Amino acid sequence: MHQETRHIVIYGYTKAELANILRHFEEQLPEFVKITVETDNLVTRVVLTGVNSGLELLRFNMNRYHASLNSLFSKEVVTTEDKTPSEVLGELLKERELTVSSAESCTGGNVAHKIVEIPGSSAYFLGSVVSYSNDVKAEVLKVSRSNLDRFGAVSKEVVEEMAKGVSRLMHTDCSIATSGIAGPEGGTPLKPVGTVWIAAKMGDRLVSECTHFNGSRHEVIEQATNHGLFMLINLLRSSYSGSEDINDD
Repeated sequence: MHQETRHIVIYGYTKAELANILRHFEEQLPEFVKITVETDNLVTRVVLTGVNSGLELLRFNMNRYHASLNSLFSKEVVTTEDKTPSEVLGELLKERELTVSSAESCTGGNVAHKIVEIPGSSAYFLGSVVSYSNDVKAEVLKVSRSNLDRFGAVSKEVVEEMAKGVSRLMHTDCSIATSGIAGPEGGTPLKPVGTVWIAAKMGDRLVSECTHFNGSRHEVIEQATNHGLFMLINLLRSSYSGSEDINDD
């Protein structure tokens, strides 16, 4: 008997949403193909495992199911290999000979942590500023005091200035910035707990999104981190399709 395995990693779905989307796909699978789905803070790893006596036919079918799965999610696909978002980001940066830094408020260094978990990340990751206070945002990252006063730390204007500021400070081509309310306290009716502004920068291109995550403080931090990584991955692939011109007014 022969065994073949196919992987796909996607971003942005809850377990319930995935169960609904994959229900029809799973019904189409023959008995010799098994599917496992693991979701962790909006990053989902799907593994198809096929066991059959005929190798060529098995490979043909596995490739077909893999392609079908890939087409279900299209732009949400992080990779079709057995890799983490951090590994994918690192490979893209190395391929393009680009460097990255992070400016983090609510994620407290978690973006930097995820990036440097990958061996060889010193080739592209240069540094991070955990700008938890407004004073550090203003004095280290040069975020304008007027924007902090007018829009608040959790805003499009501030997070974009953070991304530009850390890229300038660290002399990097790319950057990721986060500013939000991880909870469990600190939310307001306009900006409830789980609200996070995230920016990603590559060269002269800068994108930002206002996101709303559910869960514990730890889960909000993890989801915001994953979202930032995914935004920069899409920028590097020139496939960004987020809400560049949308704010939370």
